[in-house]
Amino acid sequence: MLSPAQIVAASPDPVTTRTFQHLYLSGLRFDFRCPTLQAFVEQLPDTTRQSLDCYSHALYAFALLGQSRPEGLAVMDDVLAKAGEHTKTLHVLLHGLRLGQDLDQGAERLLALSTRSAFDTGRDPIVLFRMAGALRRLGRYDEGLAAIDRALDLLPQGDIAVHADLVRERSLISAARDVHRNPPTHTSGSTQT
Repeated sequence: MLSPAQIVAASPDPVTTRTFQHLYLSGLRFDFRCPTLQAFVEQLPDTTRQSLDCYSHALYAFALLGQSRPEGLAVMDDVLAKAGEHTKTLHVLLHGLRLGQDLDQGAERLLALSTRSAFDTGRDPIVLFRMAGALRRLGRYDEGLAAIDRALDLLPQGDIAVHADLVRERSLISAARDVHRNPPTHTSGSTQT
């Protein structure tokens, strides 16, 4: 496992430095350690931060978005202006928007981002998975179920961990739809005798 000290240590080879940076920050991303990722990037010298490649910059945006920090949207816009259609960078941003449950217009931004030409629209199970969550947040349950069912159908066989995430999202959409269709009735609970 890489340590923060290894990442910030100067290396004569910029490719090695960037590789270590990507590995370390991606590890924090997949462990959902958003505050740690944010703190690591923010403690870098200004010159290092300003020279971050698009992918590393996207990982910083992920950390902010994942905490529902509104400034993450501005960082995301900066990344989008530079990243073009780099699929892996766009996936990082989608992931951050999915985690940022309290971001203003977060679900709408996720849906817009998921239609970028970098994604093989309708064929990427992870994009469909993230779209399904956004559709659930918007109350568009039937569309969300269609997206998650398509994602499940496209997911390669044997990808157990991702399959579990997709099934969990499907359950969330179904439960939200059921609550929306049949809201719980509240009774006063007090009876007079």
